[in-house]
Amino acid sequence: MDTVDAIISRRSVRLFLDRNVEYEKIETVLKAAMYAPSAVNEQPWHFLVINDRKLFPAIMKFHPYASMLKTAPLAILVCGDLEKEVAAGNWVLDCSCASQNILLAAHSIGLGAVWAGVYPEEERMNSFSSLFRLPENVIPFALIVIGYSATVFSKQPARFKAERISLNSWGTLYE
Repeated sequence: MDTVDAIISRRSVRLFLDRNVEYEKIETVLKAAMYAPSAVNEQPWHFLVINDRKLFPAIMKFHPYASMLKTAPLAILVCGDLEKEVAAGNWVLDCSCASQNILLAAHSIGLGAVWAGVYPEEERMNSFSSLFRLPENVIPFALIVIGYSATVFSKQPARFKAERISLNSWGTLYE
């Protein structure tokens, strides 16, 4: 799948088939995550792979938007490590790039995925930290739920909006 096609055709998947994700595919999406750009190449991330489905009900209790775990075989908790941060405040941007790479890589290899936000919601962050015994310097950022999609999507609706683009000066139409 071509990169632009992957970006345009990717969808948020919230219903999954009862099928485990192969280790090689998990490794592929994690590898893609680690090739994300980061400020001064600090790579301030950690990834917690969660495939023990017995943990999912606990997550669904404190995360109001994680109900897709009911059918998912796998989730990845993307975390920022403040001790690895060189450019202060950029760990959030860096983890965002890594999360997007996971979503795109998953889609490109035939998996479905959805981003369930964690940061900056204190209650969610504290609950993830407690459940997974994260060290104080490791901040939970996003939960990416992954599996084989049980949903067949129609073509992605058009999202390109030329009126949201300016050329050289605010409000100057891009043509």
